[in-house]
Amino acid sequence: MSIRTLIAGNWKMNGTPEFGVTLAKELTQNFTCDKVDMLICPSFTSLIPVADTLKDGCVKLGAQNVHAEASGAHTGEISAEMLKACGCEYVITGHSERRAAGETDDQVAAKTCAALEGGLTPILCIGENAKMQPAEAQEVLEKQLRASMKNIAVTEGSQVVIAYEPVWAIGTGLVPTIDDLKEAFTFLRQLVIKTYGEEVGSKIRLLYGGSLNAENAADILAVTDINGGLIGGASLKAPSFLAIAEVASQYAERKA
Repeated sequence: MSIRTLIAGNWKMNGTPEFGVTLAKELTQNFTCDKVDMLICPSFTSLIPVADTLKDGCVKLGAQNVHAEASGAHTGEISAEMLKACGCEYVITGHSERRAAGETDDQVAAKTCAALEGGLTPILCIGENAKMQPAEAQEVLEKQLRASMKNIAVTEGSQVVIAYEPVWAIGTGLVPTIDDLKEAFTFLRQLVIKTYGEEVGSKIRLLYGGSLNAENAADILAVTDINGGLIGGASLKAPSFLAIAEVASQYAERKA
């Protein structure tokens, strides 16, 4: 079964609204969504102006975090309803940088459920902290995935995007070998099929994140069960982000 490729940019804590608008314009003017989907996740302060910039194009908007509650006394937090009202379609949950700051699997699970209930597509991040043997890494991934999706109904499973980001590769320039990626993503595909059944598990988009850039995108996106990427630094410049999207388009055709 062919799964539509998603190229997602996580801008993290970078860029003013003016920066975001300029970059969003460059992307919308130079990207067509014939073969792959493109998504950008700016900081909260840039969501509304970037959403306005994207309205006439096909680049989608997402956020970097969401609170588990719909409303209430949660100073400094933001709800799924608020993100939806800003024009968001996606939200990242369980990113390793938030897990490192103390976010637990239970909190990630609650946020992922809140995103779904609020009409957003969660991009659920999982990944081991240190370089490990494949069997050890798979044990970590299975534990994280099961705990972070424990309240997700089978009918909702295919709506979740899963991003595998080995923490030791994020922003370091280090990337797992292609053989390691093949083994990891084959394991993840089998895991989601085992958990949600063939019909749902075969539809879940699996992304790779961790020093993915224009130079290594061809090798990484050629892996059968990789359905796109969650890109950090390389998404902050239109030429490099568009180059990754172009590579993704080429491999999307071959995987179809």
